[in-house]
This record gives sequence, structure tokens and C-alpha cells, in this order.
Amino acid sequence: MSNGMRVDLSALDEVIRKLWRLLDDMDKAGTTSKYDTTIPEHAFGQTSGEVVFHEAKNLHAAQTEMKTKIEGIIKTLHGLIDDFSTKTSKVRDRYNDEEHEIKRGVGGGSGGSTKGKLAQTN
Repeated sequence: MSNGMRVDLSALDEVIRKLWRLLDDMDKAGTTSKYDTTIPEHAFGQTSGEVVFHEAKNLHAAQTEMKTKIEGIIKTLHGLIDDFSTKTSKVRDRYNDEEHEIKRGVGGGSGGSTKGKLAQTN
């Protein structure tokens, strides 16, 4: 029995589309963080030769550690958004199925109105 509440399936569809776009953006961010943020050790200063910048190794290690953390954060966010997107899609499908069942029930399972149709006799 209905409690008078209606669900706007088009609004759920829009949420799902936005989540998919967000997932696509997260995929791009993940790729960028993994492949486009690598800084070679020598970029922080010379680590050998006559002039040595002793902090270069520490700076490179700190950058590598931060890069790894950022990759992990993006991966975690991606998983969270994917999970929410999947659950939202399932909820939308359930509401859609319920709506079809209600329509079928209102039509008495006959597929709709019989107005204007002649009764058949066997």
C-alpha cells in the first residue's frame, strides 16, 4: 500500500549520470597522479659529484611518499563514488520495477483498459 510518496526517477537518473562523470574525472586524476607527477631525484639537486645537495634525497623521498598518499586517496575516493553509484543505480532500478508492478496491478494484469473493445466468446 502506498504512503503517498513518489520518487522522481529522472532525478535519480541525473544523480547517476553525475556520479559517472565524477568517476570519469577520478579516473583521469588517478592516471595523472600516478604517471604525471613523478619528479626525478636529480630535479631536487645534485646528489653526486663535486657539489652535492644533501637534502635532495630527502626531498625526493618526501615527494615520492606524498605522491603515493595522493594515489591512495584518489583510489579510495574512486571506490567510494563507485560504490555509491552502484547502490544508487540499484535503488533506481527497484523503484522503476515497483512503478511497473503498480501500473500492471492497476490495469488488472490485462495490459490496460478494455474500453472500446468487444468481448470475445469461445
